[in-house]
Order: sequence, then C-alpha cells, then structure tokens
Amino acid sequence: MDLYLRDKHVLVTGGSRGIGEAIARAFVAEGCTVAITGRSEQPLAAVQHSMGSGCDIYVADASDTHSCFGVVDSVRKDRGRLDILVTCVGSGASVPPGQETVDEWRRVLDVNLLSATNMIEACLPLLEHSSPSSIICISSICGHEALGAPVTYSAAKSALAMAVKCWSRSFAMKGVRINAVSPGNIFVAGGMWDRKMQQDPMGVRAMLQSEVPMQRFGEPAEIAAATAFLASQRASFITGANLVVDGGQTRGPWW
Repeated sequence: MDLYLRDKHVLVTGGSRGIGEAIARAFVAEGCTVAITGRSEQPLAAVQHSMGSGCDIYVADASDTHSCFGVVDSVRKDRGRLDILVTCVGSGASVPPGQETVDEWRRVLDVNLLSATNMIEACLPLLEHSSPSSIICISSICGHEALGAPVTYSAAKSALAMAVKCWSRSFAMKGVRINAVSPGNIFVAGGMWDRKMQQDPMGVRAMLQSEVPMQRFGEPAEIAAATAFLASQRASFITGANLVVDGGQTRGPWW
C-alpha cells in the first residue's frame, strides 16, 4: 500500500536506537526526509551513516524546552518545513511502588511526558504551516492497565495518551492530526527485555505464554509500521486515537 509519504519532512525524537530508530528507518524507506534527535552525537551519527542522505541529526535533550526550540529552529533553517512529528523519547526505569519521591516523579515525567509536550509546543507552528500534518506520540500499554511497571512511568504514559486525546479537537481546527501508539512488550537488542531474557529466560517465556495471546515479543519494525500508517494520509480521518500494538496483551478498552 502506498502511504503517500514521499517527500514529506519528518522529525523523530529519540531516534538513535530501538523503536525510534525503526520509525526513522520506516519513513526513510517511504521516501521521506527524516531528522532524528538524541542526547549523544555518536549513536545519532551511526544511524545517519547507515541511512544516508535522507537523514539529518540534531543533538538535543527533549526534556529541555530550550533544546526543543533549538531543534525546530535548525529544522526550519535546514528544511524550511515540517510535515510529521513523532515523539519517541521514554524510559521505564524507576523505583519500586511506594518509594517514589518528588524528585523521582519530576525525573520520570520529564523523560516520558514533557519530552513530548515540549517538542509539540516547539513544532506546532511549523506543523500548522504544513497543513495537513500529523503528530504521533509513542505511549505504552503501561498507561492503560496496571501491568507491574513503575508507577511513575505508567502515570506519565497515561497522561501522554490523555493529552493526545484532549489536543486532538483543537489541533484538528489547525489542520494537524495527533494520535498515539501504545506498544506492548517490544524486544530491542540491548534493551530491557534483552536483559531480562539473559537473566531469566524461562520466566520471560512463561510470561509471554500466559499474558500475550500471540505468545511472542513485538518488533520495533511493527511499531514503526503502525506509526507510519497513522502519520500518513491513509489515516486522514483518524485523530485522537490510541493504537495499541501489543499482541493482544491488554484486556480493557482505552477510552
């Protein structure tokens, strides 16, 4: 299926590895010009080298407002426009339930919520100018149900999904669609599930068999495919949605 994405200009935050990198690669494969952000230049440069001239890189901390506006200024100077924004910064690392402190709440919210809201604030004028345009926020199924993830992370991802839903009405008037994608258990080399598999392979396999109807991990490319579809004009009447990509793990609806 042609997603009609060729020649679109895309910005992916957290694009130096894992799901963010897969999303960036998917857009490049669709003929887009892609810019990715991350906090370290070396991994960004490695991704850029592997993808070629269709990828720009910007070293930035998305949890810092000034850094986000700096990226947008650079995109404006380098490309002159922005059609699609994907916010993919996040981390599930936190403390056990009951050990949350004010500082830990702030840290986790910075990474998992404000990294998205900061970049949306900075990019919105450019996106309005490119109408019709699209924003995709990568959330998590941990924002839907109590699945044993850290409380701070789950609350941050739930807040992000609700922000998407609330923004969708006003953004639609500006020609900007905004949706969320909520991944389930995605296997990334060197990531959390890779480490858990090395520590307790039988326990992880048992979890997949009992909790995930498809009885496997998802792949970053599967999240990337869902993201590319929602960002495209093939999804032109979809806004305020939260697409769950979890192999059937969650049991309840997302309202």
